[in-house]
Amino acid sequence: MNTEELFLRPNVIIEPLVDGFSAWFHSVAPVQAAMNLAFLQVPLLESYLDSPSTHAEASRNPALRGGYFIGVDEERADEVRALLDAVRRDRAPMLRFAEAIAEAEDLLRDNAAGYDLTPLYAKLPPELAGLVELVYDTDNQASLRFLEPLVYRSPAHTEARQSVQLSIEPGVERPFVLSTPRLSSPDVLDLKIPFRHPGLDALFGARLRPATLASLREALELDDAGAAQLSGLLTGGPSQAADRHIEGGGRIRYLGHACVLFQTPEAAILTDPFISADTTAGDRYTLADLPDRIDLVLLTHGHQDHVVLETLLQLRGRVGAVVVPRSDGGGLTDPSLKLFLAGAGFPVVEVDSFDEVPFPGGRVTATPFLGEHADLDIRAKSTYWIELAGRKIFVGADSSGVDPMLYRNIRGHLGKADVAFVGMECDGAPMTWLYQALLTKPVPREMNLSRKLSGSDAAQAAAIVTELGADEAYVYAMGEEPWLGHVMATSYNEDSYQLKQIEKFESWCDENNVRSEHLYGRREWRW
Repeated sequence: MNTEELFLRPNVIIEPLVDGFSAWFHSVAPVQAAMNLAFLQVPLLESYLDSPSTHAEASRNPALRGGYFIGVDEERADEVRALLDAVRRDRAPMLRFAEAIAEAEDLLRDNAAGYDLTPLYAKLPPELAGLVELVYDTDNQASLRFLEPLVYRSPAHTEARQSVQLSIEPGVERPFVLSTPRLSSPDVLDLKIPFRHPGLDALFGARLRPATLASLREALELDDAGAAQLSGLLTGGPSQAADRHIEGGGRIRYLGHACVLFQTPEAAILTDPFISADTTAGDRYTLADLPDRIDLVLLTHGHQDHVVLETLLQLRGRVGAVVVPRSDGGGLTDPSLKLFLAGAGFPVVEVDSFDEVPFPGGRVTATPFLGEHADLDIRAKSTYWIELAGRKIFVGADSSGVDPMLYRNIRGHLGKADVAFVGMECDGAPMTWLYQALLTKPVPREMNLSRKLSGSDAAQAAAIVTELGADEAYVYAMGEEPWLGHVMATSYNEDSYQLKQIEKFESWCDENNVRSEHLYGRREWRW
């Protein structure tokens, strides 16, 4: 039986975890992970244990969707308590590192007044020794600059936090990933392996090429019980879609949210992959529709709905390179995507604005990304300009048209766009929803509400399309698809401001002879 050639089932999902919580950029990159653990996740676990029923009920309340509540039933509270005890015991260096960062920021607030910072190094907490530089900007505002490659090699970071769970796609919305830890379950295979483990490539490679249970067991280092669970995730035949490749011309497929696949017979480019594994649903493209080889994966920015490890790890073995924007080099809110993904085993190409990355028959150019990050100094964000099969396509993600001259400059450098993909989540969450653990000084409520994670409104989207000269404009990255709920927790109704703005933008497109569409679910273009 162990020598039978088998394939991985198409609806197997992977949930990458760190200390039981869903892994995303800021819960893995060591500086941000320490602060999220200390100032968000530990207090969240403590709050749950104070009143498990309150959390469980709140997590089921549609009006509180996306709130920081732990959706674990009260009878499993002892498991949550065990998780908290393990974090306090095993992650003590991380927790102390986070406290040291807060202490260092207080030190700068109290003592850095524009004069020499050298005397303050001796006053830094010992956990930060050799890992930070104290700097001023030109307005004499002091800050910490983290020597991030060294922090990855310090006690503040350990791959022992990492694990993955394998299971069958449930077909129903999963718990919100930023708040609810994943507990063990009889129908879930728990693997205590780091994300970079080569066994994951062997496992997900079995979607394309047959493998034996014995070889996969060895690759994943499973015991008898684990091998028995793994056998339930395998099947006798392949599941890849017959039309996943094309023989001529060009093709674009929209796979939901900000995920778009660009294809020619020679190459495939994928943006912000976040793809459903529910092959029983006929209203979407799934992982089975992807080509066997993906030359480039383009990541626009580090938010949890654009850098999705759940999808990325399933594709790692067939990706030529992941293209990521360069960070500012050690800022608290701007960790390095390159270090994060390289640590997870990916081949990475890091780009600045207007850097070019060639692929067979075309090229990608990184272009600037304005807004959407609550005015924080985050530079690891990029839009992209893709040229293939005779077309020029702008991939805008959540960027804003707040300064139309930027897009005029892009057109001056790269020419007229044929197609523009524009994100219009124009009334996003306030700054603290995503960045609260990194803010060591309280933010006034009015300030917080004024600084949102928002893309373009109708006027800004129209400005982007006008300045790029695009003939076609497609609204995407709205978080509406039903398989995104565990990450997006987005709730719209017919009166939602965002949808009204999309209607206004589409009316503008009609008046200006621009073909437009509000994308949802799946869509294909051929030429």
